[in-house]
Amino acid sequence: MIRFLGKLCIYVSAVAALSVGMGGFSAHAEAGELKSWQKKIIHMVAKKQVYPRSAIRKELEGRAKVRVNIDRTGAILSHEVLTPTGQAIFDKEIPKLMKRINPLPAPPESITDVHLSFVLPLSWMMN
Repeated sequence: MIRFLGKLCIYVSAVAALSVGMGGFSAHAEAGELKSWQKKIIHMVAKKQVYPRSAIRKELEGRAKVRVNIDRTGAILSHEVLTPTGQAIFDKEIPKLMKRINPLPAPPESITDVHLSFVLPLSWMMN
């Protein structure tokens, strides 16, 4: 999903990472339910992700990977930056984003694990 802000784009390319990074998810989870849940997460992140003004002025870009741990209700229990952007402006934005997207949509009932973990890739790019 791409959101355009003038010449700015915020890319949320979480579909692949959400499916790859879901260690511990039930093998019985329905593929359609899982895909629908992933789309809800991607949409929410795209809607709430912000391109910091100071990064716009400096024309900075960055990519990060964040491990997100949630409970059955979608509440974010913790997050860990696995790959920082290398730009302090964006790295400081990540915890703020985690607060804005908390809680995430609840996982489908077919995913039976109590605590869930996935990797969320984030990008801040200029066109």
